[in-house]
Amino acid sequence: MPKPTGRVVVATNRRARHEYHLDQTLEAGLVLTGTEVKALRAGLASLVDGWVSFDGGEAWLEGVHIPEYSMGTWANHAPRRKRKLLLHKDQIRKWRAKASEAGVTVIPLQLYFLDGRAKVEIALARGKHAWDKRQALRERQDNLEARRAMRSRLYTHK
Repeated sequence: MPKPTGRVVVATNRRARHEYHLDQTLEAGLVLTGTEVKALRAGLASLVDGWVSFDGGEAWLEGVHIPEYSMGTWANHAPRRKRKLLLHKDQIRKWRAKASEAGVTVIPLQLYFLDGRAKVEIALARGKHAWDKRQALRERQDNLEARRAMRSRLYTHK
């Protein structure tokens, strides 16, 4: 069987862009068990409550829900266990220093397979205020209305 190529997205954290200002992104590998990989290949995962913690010179992905594999046995994985992120030590050191600043956290944005290997895209994030969220929503609605007006003008004046 040929090795899968390309990027296959399993889960995205759509709320992240609404709740946070994203500063930097980084791709990291994941240490997974066999049943977790099979559950991900089935397209099952949720990143909504996930975050990254730093402990003892290592980065850990916490709060991510990968449900138990339906065909698994007694050796199935725990759905919300801590998962180790595969990063270089200098990356961990830099991101740990940035995440220790006030109001900054590291969150997962996307979980995907890249050429058959599980990867997660993480981002440095600062929380948005309520008025930031309202302003972003208003801008998106204004852009949508402008595109609709342009489209209707193009199709009515031919």
